[in-house]
Amino acid sequence: MRSHYCGDLRKEHIGEDVTLMGWVHRRRDHGGVIFLDVRDREGIAQVVFDPDREESFKLADSVRSEFVIELRGTVRGRPEGTDNPDMATGAIEVLGKELTILNKAETPPFQLDEHQQVGEDVRLRHRYIDLRRPDMQKKLRFRSKVTSALRNYLDEHDFLDIETPILTRATPEGARDYLVPSRTHEGCFFALPQSPQLFKQLLMVSGFDRYYQIAKCFRDEDLRADRQPEFTQVDIETSFMDEEEIMGMAEGMIRETFQKLLGVDLGEFPRMPYEEAMRRFGSDKPDLRIPMELVDVADLVAEVDFKVFAGPAKDPKGRVAALKVPGGAELTRKQIDDYTKFVGIYGAKGLAWIKVNSLEQGAEGLQSPIVKFLGEEVALKIMQRLEAKDGDIVFFGADKAKIVSEAIGALRIRAGEDLGMVEREWAPLWVVDFPMFEEADNGKLTALHHPFTAPKCSPEELKANPEAALSRAYDMVLNGTELGGGSVRIHDQAMQKAVFHILGIGSAEAEEKFGFLLNALKYGAPPHGGLAFGLDRLIMLMTGSDSIREVIAFPKTQSASCMLTDAPGEVSTTQLHELNIRLRKTP
Repeated sequence: MRSHYCGDLRKEHIGEDVTLMGWVHRRRDHGGVIFLDVRDREGIAQVVFDPDREESFKLADSVRSEFVIELRGTVRGRPEGTDNPDMATGAIEVLGKELTILNKAETPPFQLDEHQQVGEDVRLRHRYIDLRRPDMQKKLRFRSKVTSALRNYLDEHDFLDIETPILTRATPEGARDYLVPSRTHEGCFFALPQSPQLFKQLLMVSGFDRYYQIAKCFRDEDLRADRQPEFTQVDIETSFMDEEEIMGMAEGMIRETFQKLLGVDLGEFPRMPYEEAMRRFGSDKPDLRIPMELVDVADLVAEVDFKVFAGPAKDPKGRVAALKVPGGAELTRKQIDDYTKFVGIYGAKGLAWIKVNSLEQGAEGLQSPIVKFLGEEVALKIMQRLEAKDGDIVFFGADKAKIVSEAIGALRIRAGEDLGMVEREWAPLWVVDFPMFEEADNGKLTALHHPFTAPKCSPEELKANPEAALSRAYDMVLNGTELGGGSVRIHDQAMQKAVFHILGIGSAEAEEKFGFLLNALKYGAPPHGGLAFGLDRLIMLMTGSDSIREVIAFPKTQSASCMLTDAPGEVSTTQLHELNIRLRKTP
């Protein structure tokens, strides 16, 4: 039927007879000559119909936007002065000879070239039309190219593509699982996987050595721009490779993908310990494109009368950190108030600040309501430590260390972007040396990653001082976004039991929830490790999109619903009866 895609036509096709099939993107009538911009997945071609061919001209005059058509014609160069350098096909046009209307279309709910003014709810409700837009076509075609590049790299490095179950057992925590009731096992439920973690470890025990999968995963959690209830990850696991080898392989995969598809050389990925990332940037996924850092000043303010600072400075779990924003003294009070509201999202109770108007004037040259509480000597020592200059502003966070790091770390990104301080396009790195455990709100220790991550110490050392233990985990970060993370896994029972003990998981509970894995570890489990990349996030970054919803064909909204199919929806009482489920209405 079709001989060429519309977007593939170039000067070398001049003189050829072609058959095109696609949608009418736009129709124009110029002095008795009708122009149709015909669109398919590869792009747009301009087709000209003149009155000499009466039947096809009449049909061309009747078509409207989004009609599906088939046409035959001859490629020719555009008349001198009418080239369109903004179009890949802008040097040629097709002289239309035959036209067939394959299907008519009603007026679409929005124009495909004016989507900026269309609300996302309208776009998602009519996603099949939204996906016709050249921008969306380009993104999803690019996504396909990325997945092909990733698969080719892994295939070339002897990885096997192996599928793991979608219907599986609920995770120990369970709160984030999507549950699937079983009709044949009354009162029992499957769960959709949050990750193929346990199965890919079992594949290593099975001797498959190098596994990968483009895996669908599911997590019932609150959504953000980079979260969806169902998402895709590039899941990788290897045997007989340590963390350095795994990171090297993964880094090579991402570097090669960027080089092939974007022509971008990401260079070597620096390594940064977790502790350093949190101290300098307030985040375990720091954006290194922004040249600002958090500076601890607790030692300078511990003895001041200002309890807002002195209290956290003396608290072993507290932190007082300062962020110097070069040129930030120009910020208005409204902008500072907006920043104060912004850090409140992360639990900060306020945002103290000092504007540096003139360091020559000492404390008199510092503009802030808190200078008098700090005292001239302390205020100037802070300015000296931060190497502040006239025209800067210094923001402060004083609270529990976690709150300060998250709030001021997020402010660093927000202010850096607002003031145009992003210095380069790409900034990759590896964050390493994560703690094994973190303290939960109830005071108990929980696994920072997951309970199958191997520590950098012996079981005896782990039991003796679990709070100080570091893990063999690693996260790849790009432009402040966690692209992927993983670890070397625990492959012997003694270490696994030690971790379970610290997490308060007793023998009976461990056997009930992880018995199949613990049993597998008895039978010659090799040293192994792996990682998983968020494919949606990777495509979002590579295409410069604001949200992963822009790179997923049929995404959910922030309320985890599908506006296209109106899912989730109610089911019949017959179905519920077969599943032995009775609904209880919330009063």
